Amino acid sequence: MDHDNTEAVFKTWLQEHSGIVFKVARAYTFTDEDRKDLVQDILLQLWISLPQFEGKAKASTWVYRVALNTALASHRKSQRRRDRQIPLLEVEDVPAVGNGDVQRLRDKEIVEHLYTAIRQLPKADAALLLLYLDDMSYREMAEVLGISESNVGVKLSRVRKQLAELMKE
Repeated sequence: MDHDNTEAVFKTWLQEHSGIVFKVARAYTFTDEDRKDLVQDILLQLWISLPQFEGKAKASTWVYRVALNTALASHRKSQRRRDRQIPLLEVEDVPAVGNGDVQRLRDKEIVEHLYTAIRQLPKADAALLLLYLDDMSYREMAEVLGISESNVGVKLSRVRKQLAELMKE
């Protein structure tokens, strides 16, 4: 793949699949600063790995695989540092709530609660859950994670139960 073509493909992927990158980064980080750093790392790895893309998998599968592998590597590198730190709660200024804003605030709270629960899962399980929440087929999940389809089903059942328990807390 020549440089011009690589750049064009990369820009297209950014337009079509940036949501994957941000979703993975959000699930694997606690703070906005860490999230931004992880997004940058994922994009860099995506750029570096792009010449190796042979088109055997869908672009979204490739992006997921790069994003998850980068997030997992980042998690391993900073595990010792994170073990010594206690994440601070991020405080946002909440604007005055109007009639239409109440549901949005509830939805935001539910999503935040979901991501908090996902962060408590083992990282490989969080990766599987993100793929599931993105409506990927078992075949696609197996391809991204490098496991069998039957293993996806077994693990997914267990992870959903864990998540349900975490969401109750």
